[in-house]
Amino acid sequence: MHRPRTRHDPHQHPHARQQHHAVLANTEHLRIINRHAYPCTSQRRHADRLIRTHPAILSQKRPDSANPQVHPTATTCTPGFAIAAAPTGDRLVGLEALRHSLTAAIDVGHDEWPDIVAAYGRCYYQQPHDQVMTQLGRDLAVLQHQITVDQGERRPLLLKAAGQLSVIIALGLVASGQAIAARRWWRTARRVADESGDPDAQIMVRAWDVVNGSYDGRPAVQVVAVSDEVLPLLDGRASAATCGLLAGRAQALSLAGRHAEAVATVQQLARMAEQLPATVVDDVESLWGWPEHRLRHTESWVYTHAANYRRAGEAQDRALALYPASQIRLRTQVELHRAAALIRTGHVPDGLRLAADLLDRLPTSQHNELVRSVARQVVVAVPDSERRQSSYRELLERVRS
Repeated sequence: MHRPRTRHDPHQHPHARQQHHAVLANTEHLRIINRHAYPCTSQRRHADRLIRTHPAILSQKRPDSANPQVHPTATTCTPGFAIAAAPTGDRLVGLEALRHSLTAAIDVGHDEWPDIVAAYGRCYYQQPHDQVMTQLGRDLAVLQHQITVDQGERRPLLLKAAGQLSVIIALGLVASGQAIAARRWWRTARRVADESGDPDAQIMVRAWDVVNGSYDGRPAVQVVAVSDEVLPLLDGRASAATCGLLAGRAQALSLAGRHAEAVATVQQLARMAEQLPATVVDDVESLWGWPEHRLRHTESWVYTHAANYRRAGEAQDRALALYPASQIRLRTQVELHRAAALIRTGHVPDGLRLAADLLDRLPTSQHNELVRSVARQVVVAVPDSERRQSSYRELLERVRS
């Protein structure tokens, strides 16, 4: 017997009714975003069609305005995923938020932020700095709104990812010579990592802060003091974060003239590095790994400053043999240690010539504040009696620019 077709009533069941209203509300919310994100009418129409075609990307409720912890300008997607509703002039931010929501519609339990963080660790050394920073800003805009909305079990994971990505922002600012802005981001990275409750993230953000403290113009005693505060957090377990902290501490101790302590710290670092998992040591192209060349780079720095030039030379040879071709800037920094050693052993013209040649060979895109900071150490090593040489004045001018 033929049954007449009945129209589906979204109000038949309370849960269905609630979800139906949420889809309508969130669909309109995304259209508001599109009006700001897409200046072109055809682009807005295409985005609206995408929203109508994929209603599953939107979830069961909007933020509770009575809850002061939930930002009133954010809207939730499938559990734990948020789309920024604040007006934005960058349509790619809106598209990235939409992509997250589509992914969540397929697999609610999937968290892709660890993969995104890992990808940034690899591209940090391989892609142009401006390109990385631009995309990172977009991803952090999406992540910030997810953190604002999600008060559930995923929140600590989101905060950990935000701490790691904040580290990359701070590193980029240090490299471009923006020390004041970098200090702000280091503070934010620490707060976010602390809020995540993840011990490794807490050590990691502080470790990178300590490492970069030897390049950003801070007094060495301040950097050593920061490392002193973090040491109690170490539990003896070897990780990229703990090794990074010891490496940064050793470098800062060298700059502070505490060479015996610096050597003892780098020896402690070498013992800890032997305990690292193979996956961490073999991750040579990533910011998040801790391959052997980082140990040798630290040894080169410490032994050069401690005037143990034999050990410094051995570390430099090993580091240069290990560095991948993509990390030419770091190779140059190690060779600048060698130039400083030449000058300190009386071979001033040779050291100045080597430093100049290294800077000439380094592609312009790789010149940054870290390279200039190490080159300035070469300049400082020149005795007063040798500073009338034209090669000295030329190098001095280059590192000032």
